[in-house]
Amino acid sequence: MAMLLRKVWGSVSTRSNSSERHSTSSVVQLQPSLGAFDQIPCDIFLQILKFLGPREAAKLSVVCKSWKFIVSDNRLWIFFLQNQQESWDAIFFAETQLRSGYPLQTLYDHHLSFMQIYGQRSQITGSVIIDGGSGYCKYGWSRYARSSGLSATFLEFGNIESPMYSRLRHFFSTIYSRMQVKPSTQPIVVSIPICHYDDTESAKAARRQLKEAIYSVLFDMNVPAATLALYAARHTSGIVVNIGFHVTSVVPILQGKVMREVGVEVVGQGALKLTGFLREMMQQKNINFESSWYTVCTLKENLCYVAADYEAELSKDTHASFEIMGEGWFTLSKERFQTGEVLFQPRIGGVSVEQVALESLSCLFEISLTVYLRRAMGLHQAVALCMDHCQAAEVTCDDGWFKTVVLTGGTACLPGLPERLEKELSGLLPPSVSKGIRVIPPPYGAESAWFGAKLISNLSSFPEAWCMTKKQFRQKSRRNFMGSW
Repeated sequence: MAMLLRKVWGSVSTRSNSSERHSTSSVVQLQPSLGAFDQIPCDIFLQILKFLGPREAAKLSVVCKSWKFIVSDNRLWIFFLQNQQESWDAIFFAETQLRSGYPLQTLYDHHLSFMQIYGQRSQITGSVIIDGGSGYCKYGWSRYARSSGLSATFLEFGNIESPMYSRLRHFFSTIYSRMQVKPSTQPIVVSIPICHYDDTESAKAARRQLKEAIYSVLFDMNVPAATLALYAARHTSGIVVNIGFHVTSVVPILQGKVMREVGVEVVGQGALKLTGFLREMMQQKNINFESSWYTVCTLKENLCYVAADYEAELSKDTHASFEIMGEGWFTLSKERFQTGEVLFQPRIGGVSVEQVALESLSCLFEISLTVYLRRAMGLHQAVALCMDHCQAAEVTCDDGWFKTVVLTGGTACLPGLPERLEKELSGLLPPSVSKGIRVIPPPYGAESAWFGAKLISNLSSFPEAWCMTKKQFRQKSRRNFMGSW
């Protein structure tokens, strides 16, 4: 093989030295010769180039048209991309679906030069990713395999009574200090939890105010966390079920856009409710009454699951034990599946329609009774209602865009949850709607949104197609100000 590679370079030097001598020749060849390699099949030649590696292969493209034609073969550069840190499926999805930025446009592989994509991706220095979840924030470099640090989310960082701008500035300064990076040197990708769910004017104003506060501090990109989780699952359309810290949001997304006009459903059961319910059951059975919140969360993550059939599970022996370092062994039984059942039967966790109706009486001027009643729904009912709205809206000729359901959030990692939700939806919805429904578990566990941001950060078109610069922000703000007069 070494001799063969030397012949390759010998041919390269011969072609490059003779190219000047014959540049004025009147003989025009439609397919210039490769010298000694004319008789080698293209597939064999590609194998030789694979051994050379991407850098040396790229040098061959400047020798002549024939070398450039062979070296630029997409199969060769797909091979090089497949040997990157990221999976090929993730790279291919990102470059064909997300490359254009908003609005999303599908680019087919035969229209793309993967040689050019490889070169552009290799020049990306990376960006800072901050996934501002509803419970805690995850941050790190886009070039890392996963996030490198945790922090309180910016919505709860510092003194919550101080102005939003001051809190955000303190929050991002702290993150940059921990990562030891200058704010002006790297792009930053920020994901925010879905908040102010409604499509009302007041909710729109609240969302706009939050985004402008973030832009004014960073002058960079800002993408909803639910959208990023969908990207991590290799989809641009579908329904994202985000089991957050306080509530669970059911978010319809079409081609990367949150369809608020269709309706975002909110369920009152989040990770905090499930963890608190497990702790109450442990206290009732005198299972280590002094257990810390961290201990209960660890038990939930390692022992709890969602039963496929709740009534049948009650008659089974479900005892299981888990050891927590420094605290000893814990044994749970029915608590293991009763915790997750709160998502489907909120009344088990003490949430009922009557209770929610009473709570709403003190807030009638802030939020409608209908919204409060919806928060007492089970998870499957909220997803079914969202699908019903999506079908009725007829926003696209594709009537199956909402049939992919992607779960996200730490609690969404409970074993059995995707299968149970799919089963419940099949029983609630008519066959014409339920046929083809797929429920996808969190593709990267609790860090799905972070990995979705990583897909965007490593795009060959990043940051131009996705980021907002300081100059663009000021121009946009000036237009919005002039339009308000």
